[in-house]
Order: sequence, then C-alpha cells, then structure tokens
Amino acid sequence: MASDHSIFSQRPISEIDRILSKGATRVHVTALDGLVNVNSLFTVAVFVGLSLATPGQRSLEDSGTCDAGEDIVKNLLIFEVISFSAFLFSSLVAQGLKLAIIINNSKELHEAVKGHINNKLLRLGMLASACGSIMGCVFLMLSMVNVIQIRLGILSCGVSSTVTATLTLVALVSTALVIYISTVIFAFTH
Repeated sequence: MASDHSIFSQRPISEIDRILSKGATRVHVTALDGLVNVNSLFTVAVFVGLSLATPGQRSLEDSGTCDAGEDIVKNLLIFEVISFSAFLFSSLVAQGLKLAIIINNSKELHEAVKGHINNKLLRLGMLASACGSIMGCVFLMLSMVNVIQIRLGILSCGVSSTVTATLTLVALVSTALVIYISTVIFAFTH
C-alpha cells in the first residue's frame, strides 16, 4: 500500500502541492544545475592558480625587490585549497538536492524534475550551497590577488599594474558578490 506522504516531508502530498508547485521544483532543479555548472568553471580557475604556485618565481617587474616571497606563495596555495573545498561543498549540496528531488519522484520517470520535497529542506540546502559558492568566490579572489603579486610584483612596491589589477579584481568581484548575496537573500525570504 503506497503512502500518501513524501519521504522528505511529514505533510500529505496534496498539501505539498499547494506549498510547492511542480513547476517551482523544475525551476529549483534548473537553478541547482546552473550553480553546479558555475562552480565547475570556478574550480578550473582554482587549478590554474595552483599551477602558478611555484616558489622562487620572479615577477615581471625589473626590480628583484618586488618579487613575491614564500609567504605569498603559501597563501596562494592555502586560499586555492579553501576555495576548491567551498566550491566542492556547494556543488555536492546542490547535486544532493537534485538527486533527492529526482529519486523522490522516480515513480513518474517522465516528470523526474517535478518531485515533492520539503520546502524548508530545499531552502536550507540551497542556502548552504549559495554560502559555499560565496566562500569559494571570496577565497578565489584572495588567491587571485596573490597570483597578481607573484606575476606583477607585490602590492607594497606600489607598481601601478599590480595596484590597478588588484583594485579592478576586488571591485568587480565584490560588486558581483553583493548582487549575488542580495539575490539569494531575496529568494530565501520570498
């Protein structure tokens, strides 16, 4: 005898239909797909940064006094690992939510993206995934500042190309993060 309750909710399925429409679940699965795809692109950037973490690398600046020290290379490596971990966390949470939606509705294979799921669980999972992406972006930005210092010279030297590249990176990424965080907060509260 089939239960009329969802495995992710204690509410009857008919009540879930009122709370979360089938079309809304499709939107959630699409959003989770997009999040996983973006995280994959950022993960590639992490590996590019890791390839630049070679000790003793000289900057493009003529003076040897502006070369990055081992501390900057170590920070690059640490920030890249933290960034990778955050993007992996975010992607795994998003994939887990997608899997829960699809498996929970596996009885209707032709409508696999229209499953029933507890709305609070879905929101919490999407918030956790978004937080992982935000952390990943912050640490990726910090690691890219270190890449700039390794390639163009350390910031304390005041080399114009280093300062310009760093300020541009921080301004654009910070603006994008403020917009992303605002959107996540809006979506989470509505």
